[in-house]
Amino acid sequence: MLQASSFAVLPGIRHAFFTRSGGVSQGVYSSLNGGVGSRDTPERVAENRARMAAALGVSADRLVTPFQIHSPDVIVVKEPWTRENRPRADAVVTQMPRLAIGVSTADCGPLLFADSAAGVIGAAHAGWRGALSGVVEATVAAMERLGAKRIRVAAALGPTIRQSNYEVGPEFIERFLAADTANGRYFKPSEREDHAMFDLCGYIAQRVDQAGITQFEDLGLCTYEEPERFYSFRRSTHRNEPDYGRHINAIALSE
Repeated sequence: MLQASSFAVLPGIRHAFFTRSGGVSQGVYSSLNGGVGSRDTPERVAENRARMAAALGVSADRLVTPFQIHSPDVIVVKEPWTRENRPRADAVVTQMPRLAIGVSTADCGPLLFADSAAGVIGAAHAGWRGALSGVVEATVAAMERLGAKRIRVAAALGPTIRQSNYEVGPEFIERFLAADTANGRYFKPSEREDHAMFDLCGYIAQRVDQAGITQFEDLGLCTYEEPERFYSFRRSTHRNEPDYGRHINAIALSE
């Protein structure tokens, strides 16, 4: 698993951006697939998630991730849920100890948040839709309602598809320019006419800054570029693979 150096020193916080290594899944899911929405064997996904929960210092039933819908919606987690009743949202926040909250990704931006002084943590799935519609700001606002102070909140961005591998079409570009013409700085020309390479990580960083978060760390890793280390929806699509694994990115209050 990977960690943000800025988070590793926070008291009472455990976190991880899990890679695809260290699990029991096979084939395209090899090996630490945490995606309950994938077509992987449920028993293997459960074992993988149990291993992740143990690394975070919680029991298997206390690692929770939502049913993600590419939205700005945030859930306050007060108790664990099951696979069957997981809420539809793209961010989760909590102040409950020994409860690991997380999001799954396979190219989109995994963001973890922590105000260790207040004992409030969060996790957000920041794909382009969620980032554009305000999932970052909504997560910070939800943390504040639990007692966090954004001046104290630290945020970290885990492995995400990078600009050199993220080609988008004209409709995509137009949507971002319609929201703010300054968003043009996140696009550079691609080899195909009317297409561009999109800097999702740069855009997420800008939204984090816009939310008033001054403590921000980007691990600088690309999911697409390292197939042995990371899952990638786009890479799997380009390879015509039948499905793809999902990373789990999670954080917990240890006490």
